[in-house]
Amino acid sequence: MRLWRRLTPLAFLAPFAAGTLAFVFYPIVDVVRLSFLEGHVFLTGESSGVGFGNYAAAFADPHFATAVRNTTLYAAGVIPTTLVLGLASAWLLNRSFVGRRFFQTVYFLPLVTSATAIGLAWRWIFNFDYGVLNYFLSLIGLPAVNWLNDPSWGLVALMVYGVWSMLPLTTVLLLVGMQNIDPRYGLAARVDGAGAFARFRTVTMPLLAPSIGLVLIVNLITSARVFDELFPLFNGKPGVAGSLYTMVYFIYDAFFKSGDLGKASAAAIVFSIAVLALALAQLRLQRRWRR
Repeated sequence: MRLWRRLTPLAFLAPFAAGTLAFVFYPIVDVVRLSFLEGHVFLTGESSGVGFGNYAAAFADPHFATAVRNTTLYAAGVIPTTLVLGLASAWLLNRSFVGRRFFQTVYFLPLVTSATAIGLAWRWIFNFDYGVLNYFLSLIGLPAVNWLNDPSWGLVALMVYGVWSMLPLTTVLLLVGMQNIDPRYGLAARVDGAGAFARFRTVTMPLLAPSIGLVLIVNLITSARVFDELFPLFNGKPGVAGSLYTMVYFIYDAFFKSGDLGKASAAAIVFSIAVLALALAQLRLQRRWRR
């Protein structure tokens, strides 16, 4: 019986552990192995040697620099914008007003809506000739913008779509964090004469630090993996003349279109290490901020 009690938890964990080993750890190890095999042929499994040639080829590819730049700019624009809008939305939804439950549901709906359908809707919004966005610009006297066919505006359109797609989860996480804050803290600050902004800055924000940290980590990983948004907006292409290559699209292009498994694996390893390093640095900064 004592042995059975010790083995029972392992029996329940075994299917999950087997799936993790087969579909997570093994692919990671195999990608690392492929990244060092030079001249690897997928069909035969043969390679010309072992070394850092795939990494050199990835760095020398002009699309790699474009992918790094676009992914960095996308994350730098989307993450803070989503956080600010999410804080404002969560603060409004946390207040008592008629129809609050309805608006909370509306904010959550994009999370359960088809990404393809949403992307096609945004493609219509960004349309140059009859798009809704250009129509509103014309109402205030601004010229129409060719969002999807002008390389200088493609990344902006991608950022707008990214902010909109990440805002629901950001709002929900921050709203849950605000609802878990003891209202007595805010009441004590109000008794001491603190205004609404002062209470938000000195009471809500410090107590919301764990939720903000979670949101930043989730949005960092989500924005770094930007890929799906390119398909409905740009017909599966990386923008006009390859101007919107992202890191994930670069890996996809090298693997599925060029058939260069070594270069794709090397780029995936570099990308994963960079995202992991940024996430760890962000965690360290968040711990200092909490203190």
